Amino acid sequence: TVRCWGDNSSGQLGDGTTTTRTSPTVVPSLTNVAEIAAGGGHSCARRNDGTILCWGRNFNGQLGDGTTMQRTSPTAVPMLTNVVEIAAGVGHTCARRNDGTVLCWGRNDGGQLGDGTTMQRTIPTVVPSLTNVAEIAAGSGHTCARRNDGTVLCWGNNVSGQLGDDTTTQRTIPTVVPMLTNVAEIAAGFDHTCARRSDTAVLCWGRNSEGQLGDGTTVNRGSPWILPL
Repeated sequence: TVRCWGDNSSGQLGDGTTTTRTSPTVVPSLTNVAEIAAGGGHSCARRNDGTILCWGRNFNGQLGDGTTMQRTSPTAVPMLTNVVEIAAGVGHTCARRNDGTVLCWGRNDGGQLGDGTTMQRTIPTVVPSLTNVAEIAAGSGHTCARRNDGTVLCWGNNVSGQLGDDTTTQRTIPTVVPMLTNVAEIAAGFDHTCARRSDTAVLCWGRNSEGQLGDGTTVNRGSPWILPL
Protein backbone atom coordinates (compact mmCIF):
# COMPACT_ATOMS: atom_id res chain seq x y z
CA THR A 1 0.00 0.00 0.00
CA VAL A 2 1.04 3.64 -0.44
CA ARG A 3 0.71 6.76 1.67
CA CYS A 4 1.47 10.30 0.47
CA TRP A 5 1.57 13.75 2.07
CA GLY A 6 2.43 17.39 1.31
CA ASP A 7 1.29 19.70 -1.46
CA ASN A 8 -1.73 18.34 -3.29
CA SER A 9 -2.70 21.23 -5.55
CA SER A 10 -2.54 18.95 -8.60
CA GLY A 11 -3.89 15.82 -6.95
CA GLN A 12 -0.41 14.35 -6.63
CA LEU A 13 -1.26 12.65 -3.33
CA GLY A 14 -3.79 10.42 -5.11
CA ASP A 15 -6.50 10.58 -2.45
CA GLY A 16 -9.18 11.95 -4.79
CA THR A 17 -8.82 15.53 -3.52
CA THR A 18 -6.58 18.57 -3.93
CA THR A 19 -6.31 19.09 -0.17
CA THR A 20 -2.82 19.52 1.25
CA ARG A 21 -1.96 16.82 3.80
CA THR A 22 0.54 17.30 6.61
CA SER A 23 0.61 13.65 7.61
CA PRO A 24 0.75 10.40 5.61
CA THR A 25 -2.55 9.75 3.85
CA VAL A 26 -3.54 6.44 2.25
CA VAL A 27 -3.87 6.34 -1.53
CA PRO A 28 -7.21 4.50 -1.76
CA SER A 29 -7.57 1.26 -3.71
CA LEU A 30 -3.87 1.11 -4.53
CA THR A 31 -2.40 -2.27 -3.59
CA ASN A 32 0.34 -4.68 -4.62
CA VAL A 33 2.78 -1.82 -5.18
CA ALA A 34 6.45 -2.67 -5.65
CA GLU A 35 7.88 0.80 -6.37
CA ILE A 36 6.90 4.47 -6.32
CA ALA A 37 8.27 7.62 -7.98
CA ALA A 38 7.52 11.30 -7.34
CA GLY A 39 7.91 13.99 -10.00
CA GLY A 40 7.40 17.74 -10.02
CA GLY A 41 3.64 17.55 -9.47
CA HIS A 42 2.80 13.95 -10.26
CA SER A 43 3.33 10.50 -8.77
CA CYS A 44 3.53 6.99 -10.19
CA ALA A 45 3.43 3.47 -8.80
CA ARG A 46 4.64 0.17 -10.24
CA ARG A 47 2.64 -2.85 -9.18
CA ASN A 48 3.96 -6.36 -8.73
CA ASP A 49 2.41 -7.39 -12.04
CA GLY A 50 4.55 -4.88 -13.98
CA THR A 51 1.78 -2.38 -14.68
CA ILE A 52 1.95 1.35 -13.90
CA LEU A 53 -0.50 3.86 -12.44
CA CYS A 54 0.09 7.62 -12.28
CA TRP A 55 -1.78 10.60 -10.85
CA GLY A 56 -1.48 14.36 -10.33
CA ARG A 57 -0.39 17.09 -12.73
CA ASN A 58 -0.72 16.18 -16.39
CA PHE A 59 -0.17 19.40 -18.36
CA ASN A 60 2.49 17.69 -20.45
CA GLY A 61 1.00 14.22 -20.58
CA GLN A 62 3.31 12.94 -17.84
CA LEU A 63 0.65 10.54 -16.58
CA GLY A 64 0.82 8.58 -19.83
CA ASP A 65 -2.93 8.04 -20.18
CA GLY A 66 -3.22 9.74 -23.57
CA THR A 67 -4.63 12.98 -22.15
CA THR A 68 -3.47 16.18 -20.47
CA MET A 69 -6.19 15.94 -17.84
CA GLN A 70 -5.19 16.22 -14.18
CA ARG A 71 -5.97 13.11 -12.13
CA THR A 72 -6.53 13.06 -8.37
CA SER A 73 -6.63 9.25 -8.19
CA PRO A 74 -4.29 6.58 -9.59
CA THR A 75 -4.89 6.10 -13.31
CA ALA A 76 -3.50 3.17 -15.30
CA VAL A 77 -0.94 3.81 -18.03
CA PRO A 78 -2.55 1.85 -20.89
CA MET A 79 -0.70 -0.80 -22.89
CA LEU A 80 2.37 -0.65 -20.66
CA THR A 81 3.42 -3.99 -19.14
CA ASN A 82 6.47 -5.88 -17.92
CA VAL A 83 7.86 -2.78 -16.20
CA VAL A 84 10.61 -3.35 -13.62
CA GLU A 85 11.54 0.27 -12.82
CA ILE A 86 10.01 3.74 -13.02
CA ALA A 87 11.50 7.24 -12.81
CA ALA A 88 9.69 10.59 -12.62
CA GLY A 89 11.11 13.96 -13.64
CA VAL A 90 9.54 17.38 -13.24
CA GLY A 91 7.25 16.96 -16.25
CA HIS A 92 8.10 13.57 -17.71
CA THR A 93 8.13 9.92 -16.73
CA CYS A 94 10.13 6.90 -17.88
CA ALA A 95 9.81 3.15 -17.42
CA ARG A 96 12.30 0.31 -17.87
CA ARG A 97 10.93 -3.01 -19.04
CA ASN A 98 12.28 -6.41 -18.16
CA ASP A 99 13.85 -6.73 -21.62
CA GLY A 100 16.15 -3.77 -20.96
CA THR A 101 14.27 -1.29 -23.14
CA VAL A 102 13.01 2.11 -21.99
CA LEU A 103 9.86 4.13 -22.70
CA CYS A 104 9.29 7.78 -21.76
CA TRP A 105 6.36 10.19 -21.95
CA GLY A 106 5.36 13.75 -21.02
CA ARG A 107 7.26 16.99 -21.43
CA ASN A 108 9.90 16.94 -24.16
CA ASP A 109 10.97 20.52 -24.80
CA GLY A 110 14.54 19.63 -23.94
CA GLY A 111 14.53 16.25 -25.65
CA GLN A 112 14.22 14.45 -22.30
CA LEU A 113 12.12 11.65 -23.83
CA GLY A 114 15.04 10.57 -26.01
CA ASP A 115 12.98 9.87 -29.12
CA GLY A 116 14.88 12.27 -31.38
CA THR A 117 12.24 15.01 -31.17
CA THR A 118 11.09 17.79 -28.86
CA MET A 119 7.46 16.76 -29.26
CA GLN A 120 5.39 16.23 -26.13
CA ARG A 121 4.08 12.66 -25.74
CA THR A 122 0.96 11.68 -23.80
CA ILE A 123 1.57 7.94 -24.11
CA PRO A 124 4.69 5.85 -23.48
CA THR A 125 7.13 6.19 -26.37
CA VAL A 126 10.09 3.87 -26.90
CA VAL A 127 13.55 5.39 -26.65
CA PRO A 128 14.99 4.09 -29.95
CA SER A 129 18.21 2.06 -30.06
CA LEU A 130 18.49 1.98 -26.26
CA THR A 131 18.89 -1.59 -25.03
CA ASN A 132 20.49 -3.57 -22.22
CA VAL A 133 19.47 -0.94 -19.66
CA ALA A 134 19.86 -1.86 -15.99
CA GLU A 135 18.76 1.42 -14.37
CA ILE A 136 17.15 4.76 -15.24
CA ALA A 137 17.09 8.19 -13.60
CA ALA A 138 15.01 11.27 -14.43
CA GLY A 139 16.04 14.81 -13.57
CA SER A 140 14.29 18.11 -14.12
CA GLY A 141 14.62 18.11 -17.90
CA HIS A 142 17.05 15.31 -18.57
CA THR A 143 17.17 11.53 -18.33
CA CYS A 144 19.98 9.00 -17.91
CA ALA A 145 20.34 5.25 -18.29
CA ARG A 146 22.91 2.82 -16.95
CA ARG A 147 23.54 -0.18 -19.15
CA ASN A 148 24.46 -3.67 -18.02
CA ASP A 149 28.06 -3.08 -19.06
CA GLY A 150 28.43 -0.20 -16.59
CA THR A 151 28.32 2.61 -19.14
CA VAL A 152 25.94 5.57 -18.91
CA LEU A 153 23.96 7.52 -21.51
CA CYS A 154 22.09 10.78 -20.90
CA TRP A 155 19.79 12.98 -22.96
CA GLY A 156 17.65 16.11 -22.76
CA ASN A 157 18.38 19.59 -21.43
CA ASN A 158 22.09 20.26 -21.04
CA VAL A 159 22.31 23.95 -20.15
CA SER A 160 24.47 23.21 -17.10
CA GLY A 161 26.39 20.25 -18.53
CA GLN A 162 24.16 17.69 -16.78
CA LEU A 163 24.51 15.22 -19.67
CA GLY A 164 28.22 14.84 -18.94
CA ASP A 165 29.43 14.98 -22.56
CA ASP A 166 31.55 18.10 -21.90
CA THR A 167 29.15 20.35 -23.79
CA THR A 168 26.04 22.38 -23.05
CA THR A 169 24.32 21.12 -26.20
CA GLN A 170 20.80 19.75 -25.84
CA ARG A 171 20.50 16.10 -26.91
CA THR A 172 17.29 14.49 -28.14
CA ILE A 173 18.73 10.97 -28.26
CA PRO A 174 20.77 9.00 -25.69
CA THR A 175 24.36 10.22 -25.68
CA VAL A 176 27.22 8.32 -24.05
CA VAL A 177 28.92 9.96 -21.07
CA PRO A 178 32.57 9.66 -22.22
CA MET A 179 35.24 8.04 -20.05
CA LEU A 180 32.67 6.82 -17.53
CA THR A 181 32.77 3.05 -16.95
CA ASN A 182 32.07 0.46 -14.28
CA VAL A 183 29.06 2.38 -12.99
CA ALA A 184 26.89 0.59 -10.45
CA GLU A 185 24.31 3.30 -9.71
CA ILE A 186 23.07 6.63 -11.10
CA ALA A 187 21.00 9.52 -9.76
CA ALA A 188 19.63 12.64 -11.47
CA GLY A 189 18.86 15.93 -9.72
CA PHE A 190 17.38 19.20 -10.91
CA ASP A 191 20.20 20.00 -13.35
CA HIS A 192 22.96 17.68 -12.17
CA THR A 193 23.77 13.98 -12.28
CA CYS A 194 25.85 11.60 -10.16
CA ALA A 195 27.21 8.09 -10.60
CA ARG A 196 28.67 5.51 -8.24
CA ARG A 197 31.27 3.20 -9.70
CA SER A 198 31.79 -0.39 -8.66
CA ASP A 199 35.00 0.69 -6.89
CA THR A 200 32.79 2.95 -4.66
CA ALA A 201 34.07 6.18 -6.24
CA VAL A 202 31.38 8.84 -6.78
CA LEU A 203 31.37 11.24 -9.70
CA CYS A 204 29.02 14.18 -10.32
CA TRP A 205 28.53 16.72 -13.10
CA GLY A 206 26.25 19.55 -14.19
CA ARG A 207 24.88 22.49 -12.23
CA ASN A 208 26.90 23.43 -9.17
CA SER A 209 25.54 26.82 -8.13
CA GLU A 210 24.78 25.53 -4.64
CA GLY A 211 27.75 23.19 -4.42
CA GLN A 212 25.62 20.14 -5.29
CA LEU A 213 28.56 18.44 -7.05
CA GLY A 214 30.46 18.22 -3.77
CA ASP A 215 33.82 19.22 -5.25
CA GLY A 216 34.36 22.18 -2.93
CA THR A 217 33.42 24.74 -5.58
CA THR A 218 30.33 26.30 -7.15
CA VAL A 219 31.65 25.84 -10.69
CA ASN A 220 29.49 23.90 -13.16
CA ARG A 221 31.07 20.73 -14.55
CA GLY A 222 30.38 19.45 -18.06
CA SER A 223 31.95 16.05 -17.45
CA PRO A 224 32.10 13.61 -14.53
CA TRP A 225 34.21 14.87 -11.63
CA ILE A 226 35.37 12.54 -8.88
CA LEU A 227 34.28 13.63 -5.42
CA PRO A 228 37.14 14.00 -2.95
CA LEU A 229 35.64 11.62 -0.40
